[in-house]
Amino acid sequence: MTSKKSRIPHYGGQALIEGVLMRGKNYAVAAIRSLNKNIILKEEKLEGIYKYKFLNWPFIRGIIILWDSLVLGMKYLTISANLQTEEDEKIEGNALVITIIISLGAAVGLFFVFPTIITAGLEKLVMFTNFGRSLIEGLVRLILFLLYLWAIGKTPEIARVFAYHGAEHKTINAYEDGKNMDAKTVMAYPLEHVRCGTSFLLTLIVFSVLVFAMIGNLSLIQKIFSRLLLIPVIAMFAYEIIRFLSDHVDHPIIKLITYPNLLLQKLTTREPSVEMVDVAISAFNRLIELENG
Repeated sequence: MTSKKSRIPHYGGQALIEGVLMRGKNYAVAAIRSLNKNIILKEEKLEGIYKYKFLNWPFIRGIIILWDSLVLGMKYLTISANLQTEEDEKIEGNALVITIIISLGAAVGLFFVFPTIITAGLEKLVMFTNFGRSLIEGLVRLILFLLYLWAIGKTPEIARVFAYHGAEHKTINAYEDGKNMDAKTVMAYPLEHVRCGTSFLLTLIVFSVLVFAMIGNLSLIQKIFSRLLLIPVIAMFAYEIIRFLSDHVDHPIIKLITYPNLLLQKLTTREPSVEMVDVAISAFNRLIELENG
């Protein structure tokens, strides 16, 4: 049973600081509420690596989604932060590149390298099979991921970002249901979405257990390098899984499978205000204009 949502373009997005980023096939648009409360639109045509058609092929496109989550998303997150600060506090140029690199390194280190080191330490106390070792490493990775989301969600600033995340989901849910893009209509839609980046990361973590179990026992350095090298491969499969689940979400078995993904989004979404939904709608409407030429 294929969902009707599979027959329309798959638009995605990301929450920013006081804003929302919406991404289409050819364009990305960010709507950000500035310090004076006006909605500022930032838009760009997706060029460079995006112009190669083979990158839209199944599995290959998962790498682009990972790139969007880490690089394009970080870029616009920094832009949104700059709009909330004074002129002399902005992060631009080389400082922006360095900030992105440090942020990516910290994320990879915390969620991929650190769990590998912890599991290697536990192996000195307990003997594991390949699958057992991979399962323990996956559990450590998942626990760190959940604790991280829970902890940052307690801060007022991130709680607002999570509310914009909810506004993004509501907007895309309303669009995929064929409804008008007005705040009252959009507000009635759920906070969760099957193709959410949070779901993508959870699927990536779960699938990594199977992939790393097939590698066998290696030295600690070899394990760390294997994890880093296999991140794009795992992302390729994780995205195809998420896309398949989204296209068949009306099937009762698929609903059961996607339930943990939707449940996890309770950590990364909050109920938005009407003003937040207005920002998300502004970004989405402009994206549709650009995508339709």
